[in-house]
Amino acid sequence: MAGMPELAAHVRDVPVNQIREITEAAWRTPNALVLSIGEPGFALPRHVLDAGMACLDRDETNYTPNAGIPGLREAFAARFREEQGVDVGADRVYVVSGAQQGLHFAMSLLLSPGDEILIPNPGYPTFAMTSRLLGAVPVGYPLLPENGFQPRTRDIEALITARTRVLVLNSPSNPLGAVLGEETVRDLMDLARRHNLWVISDECYEAFTYDVPHVSPARFDGGTPAEARVFTSLTLSKTYGLTGLRIGALICPPGLQQQMDNVMESIVSCVAAPSQYAALAALTGPQDYVETAHRHYRENRDAASAVLDSKDIPYLQAQGAFYLWADVSHVSGGDVRAWVRRFLADAGVALAPGTAFGSIGEGWVRIALCGRKQDLLDGLSRLPARAPAGGTAG
Repeated sequence: MAGMPELAAHVRDVPVNQIREITEAAWRTPNALVLSIGEPGFALPRHVLDAGMACLDRDETNYTPNAGIPGLREAFAARFREEQGVDVGADRVYVVSGAQQGLHFAMSLLLSPGDEILIPNPGYPTFAMTSRLLGAVPVGYPLLPENGFQPRTRDIEALITARTRVLVLNSPSNPLGAVLGEETVRDLMDLARRHNLWVISDECYEAFTYDVPHVSPARFDGGTPAEARVFTSLTLSKTYGLTGLRIGALICPPGLQQQMDNVMESIVSCVAAPSQYAALAALTGPQDYVETAHRHYRENRDAASAVLDSKDIPYLQAQGAFYLWADVSHVSGGDVRAWVRRFLADAGVALAPGTAFGSIGEGWVRIALCGRKQDLLDGLSRLPARAPAGGTAG
């Protein structure tokens, strides 16, 4: 009797997500301190919960337009106009089921099998996973410690081929906490124009920068609709802690509405109505949650940095997001994926291995700063200190 048919090659090639791997192991470990996943820990604001429940109470549970309810599209557009000074109308905003669906949406529009997409290394794992699911080829551009993990235009340009279609930018960066400055963003947009590339800008952490501004590539998009090339991916998962409601937005260049509708219908049809009304309340109501979260993440960053300093462990000083990127090569033995599993077993602390984010992450770990400060400090206190020689990168 014949066995099960094979899955498609592009599915077989999708790698394991090492963040999930260590986090799920931690969830199975009694009393583990989980510093491996970016899950905000604050209770949701009451007005956000009430808006979602009111939608159910009035039985507004039918389909919504593919692009989302009009009020929410306008709320996303208004926030983007206010924060970035970009003239974006609601007609260019598509409400998506979380930023991950937005990334899949954008890549589905832009990539054919065999096309190449430039992604940061280190960078968020699903940039590579999603493009592979579409039969495309992810090509990592280097973010190196000696350059402060900032991209260099010449490094990216050297990787461009006749098959390159898309450049992915991520600022503030997950996993690095690095933020792209205005001059860098301008240079990268000039590069995209020279080589006629689309740009997907992942701005999940745009609400959380520390002493530096968030600069969206959309500020420097083409002077005419015919030149526009930026897709901006936003989410409320991090900004308002709505991770489980799966709600975000994809802002597209002008003139693509019909194609956007067609692809949205084929992927998810529309986002659940209660999540959309909760999101509308979050965007248009009191912003206390964001202010409290911003203060908490910054305080946790500073407290965690002090612990790493005391142990002489190098790290990148985070300018945004809610992660610290730390060098544990003094103990990881050239295999940080294996080391984080041992550290969980021996010390009861879960950290995300740097190799989850690309080859340049070997020897590094990502530390999530979004939970309780005491858990963070307890977990980092268990890290082995470095030998006296050397200093911090922070």
